[in-house]
Amino acid sequence: MRLSLTFAFLLMIVAKVLAAYQLQPGDVLTISVWQDPKLDRQVVVAPDGRISFPLVGQIRAGGLTIDRLESALARRLQDNYKEKLNVTVGLLRQALESPEPEPEIVGQDIFVTGEVKQSGRFNVTKPTTVLQAIALAGGLDIYAAKGRIVIQRKLNGEDVLIPFNYRAAVNGRDPWSNIYLRDGDVVVVPERGLLKGLF
Repeated sequence: MRLSLTFAFLLMIVAKVLAAYQLQPGDVLTISVWQDPKLDRQVVVAPDGRISFPLVGQIRAGGLTIDRLESALARRLQDNYKEKLNVTVGLLRQALESPEPEPEIVGQDIFVTGEVKQSGRFNVTKPTTVLQAIALAGGLDIYAAKGRIVIQRKLNGEDVLIPFNYRAAVNGRDPWSNIYLRDGDVVVVPERGLLKGLF
């Protein structure tokens, strides 16, 4: 009985800590929408603090608590549904305290697809960043949606999407956004809408 009470007390402490925790770049989250299981997925908080989610696009997560992110996602998704949504966010894995080190590689395949000059598979033998991968693909095409580029990565067998802040990376405002790619990563450059200017 005493052990059960102690365990329950520890669970309460953990719950309080998680409730107050502010999400940060590198955190891996699980997001589920009870009314639409097709949306359930894992996402990574990008270096600029954003996540990418279907029907929402990119939304700020860095600096928010889990409860606040749940509310923000529910608000953005609600227009697509008649019934009130139940959105649940879980912290699957916390970010490492130190920035991602430069990887040591012998050879790996990375992919660039979408609105670039030459999409395809590129075999690289040295650490390659997102900007370098785009350069390998000949650069962005004129119809590239610079604000919606994502990196698709396999983590624990699941596809996660990492938003990439192209303008901030190029201008030096957000160097952390220009992460090193891993074997099998896919840089996806969507096409912008003709009526949406340069976005």
